[in-house]
Amino acid sequence: MRKKRTKYNEVSHLTTVYEGRVKFNDADPLGIVWHGNYIAYFEEGREEFGRKHGISYLDIHENDFSTPIVKSSCDHKLPLKYGDTFTVETKILDTPAAKMIFHYEIYNQHKELVCTGETIQAFVNVNGELSLYPPEFYQNWKEKVKFN
Repeated sequence: MRKKRTKYNEVSHLTTVYEGRVKFNDADPLGIVWHGNYIAYFEEGREEFGRKHGISYLDIHENDFSTPIVKSSCDHKLPLKYGDTFTVETKILDTPAAKMIFHYEIYNQHKELVCTGETIQAFVNVNGELSLYPPEFYQNWKEKVKFN
């Protein structure tokens, strides 16, 4: 029996859009983006989100934490090809837990949905210990950006 997954709400005012172009080394010999590169595109979106909203990996590191990915998923709809331009829309989900959940949508230059995905990142302190509660700096950030 599977545990029913909790649905968290997107914090819509904290959405970012990253624009990219498929590079030669992103594609297979047929010119189609290799499936693993979509996770790298999610990373680009997440980095843009962090820079724009003041919660970058450097900000997290300055507070003596890191946020390793503990789960990632990607649902493919259409392929991207070498030379295509694309956008990654990144949204954060509201969760009371000590983790960050990001939702992604990648669109091609025709504004067609290419894939959707999600990553979950846990908070780990400098000693490598998993945080069971949201760190104080993260709670303060959520209040500052009017998370709720």
